[in-house]
Amino acid sequence: MTTVREAVLDLLRAFDMTTIFGNPGSTELPLFLDFPSDFDYVLGLHEGVVVAMADGYAQARRNASFINLHSAAGVGNAMGTIFTAYKNRTPLVITAGQQSRSILPFDPFLHSAQATELPKPYVKWSCEPARAEDVPLAIARGYYIAMQPPCGPVLISVPADDWSRACEPVEARRVGKLLRPDPDVMAEIAGALDAARRPAFVIGASVDRDGAWDDVVQLAERHKAGVWVAPMSGRCGFPEDHRQFMGFLPAIREKIVSMLGGYDCIFVIGAPAFTYHVEGFGPHLPPGAKLVQLTDDPQVAAWAPVGTAAVGSISLGVRELLARASPPARELPAPRAPLPRAEPSSPMSVAYVLQTLAEVRDPASIVVEESPSARPVMHKYLPMLQSETFYTMCSGGLGYSMPAAVGVALAKPQSKVIGLIGDGSSMYSIQALWTAAQLKLPITFVILNNRRYAALTEFAPTFGFKPEDPLAGTDLPDLDFVSLARGHACQGIRVSDPAKLAGVLREALASPVPILVDVEIA
Repeated sequence: MTTVREAVLDLLRAFDMTTIFGNPGSTELPLFLDFPSDFDYVLGLHEGVVVAMADGYAQARRNASFINLHSAAGVGNAMGTIFTAYKNRTPLVITAGQQSRSILPFDPFLHSAQATELPKPYVKWSCEPARAEDVPLAIARGYYIAMQPPCGPVLISVPADDWSRACEPVEARRVGKLLRPDPDVMAEIAGALDAARRPAFVIGASVDRDGAWDDVVQLAERHKAGVWVAPMSGRCGFPEDHRQFMGFLPAIREKIVSMLGGYDCIFVIGAPAFTYHVEGFGPHLPPGAKLVQLTDDPQVAAWAPVGTAAVGSISLGVRELLARASPPARELPAPRAPLPRAEPSSPMSVAYVLQTLAEVRDPASIVVEESPSARPVMHKYLPMLQSETFYTMCSGGLGYSMPAAVGVALAKPQSKVIGLIGDGSSMYSIQALWTAAQLKLPITFVILNNRRYAALTEFAPTFGFKPEDPLAGTDLPDLDFVSLARGHACQGIRVSDPAKLAGVLREALASPVPILVDVEIA
């Protein structure tokens, strides 16, 4: 026999999960009695920051992260980033403290009345074990569920007095994954690609998540397909300087149909077909086009409005297609028109800032982005060229990427991480600067400061706003990011002169500790 605490710690060692992300409360303290020397505790100053850090860490390591939250209050604070982790398909094992079992009948202070219901529907599974002895089994089950594609968060509620109870040890098991797509459906997809005169690939976040970058490039080259990125993709799955790269699809039905016009077979790989953000009308595909899809998410396959879908591993599915005979000869699609250079101005344009960042950064550096209004410009002026060098949120919920940059930097200590964050986005999770500073992580936070929620201003015409119409609640004057950085023990510098931008960025990117660069833009 052992204790629940020791059994859980042994399981975490076996699962290679010896970093715990949390913000502790009273009901969690028994877990940390005699905290073991082979574990690390990463403290976040808000539960939303905690989950986003763990999300970035899990994605970069390709393994679940372990999180400890405080009862209902902590889970409630974290729900925004739990939602994002669910949309990101990130494996997380979340434990939430609960009051001692003996006082639960009396609705004690800081208990969670319906602990398993609170995080739903944005966890794959949740459980409060019926007995203390069952806690290690529940955590093991949660890990296996979290790691099954499509991956995602799980939550286990643990009463405070459970950790010291006696239990039997639980041995970590090897749990395989049902991954191979249906061979008959894959044969149909292969036939459609071979029969196409002008195929297009639409690449989603699951390509990079499943390690299929190189295979997808090879398959696209074999078929001479034009390659697009799916709307709202949280990862990059294709080199954006490639001859066959065509660009990014918007989350608007009519525009997707227009941009894919002329293609007769559209192969959606690791993405929904399609993610929409505004109401649309008419067909989902151009006239005469056939849609085929490879996804690791059966729900995505089920709600796709058209086409044939195979469900399974992106990597295995693409390799199966590569194993087939070569398709008929085709011509390459016409290349994209070259972009004009962005010129310096005062205040600087987003295009000039991102063009400069692209020129001074190492292409192997990792960009963790959350600046919704700047993303279309980033797609043009800050291309992603290598696998696992881009992360953002698939949910649209703000507050993810600044702490996620901390998690990615923890997981990849030899890589330079750039947090490219809007001024509005940064204020959802500015506390992440403190953790980055305490851990001395080499992150360069670049704040694109336009003093407003610019994405709302740009989106307003969709709902009938005219340029001259006032838009309440979108101005953000008087935020001093240099002072905010210093207040979190992080270096900060402001730049408004375009002639100084490249030098400031070079110096910041060379820093071995975190630094914030506040860039004033138009």
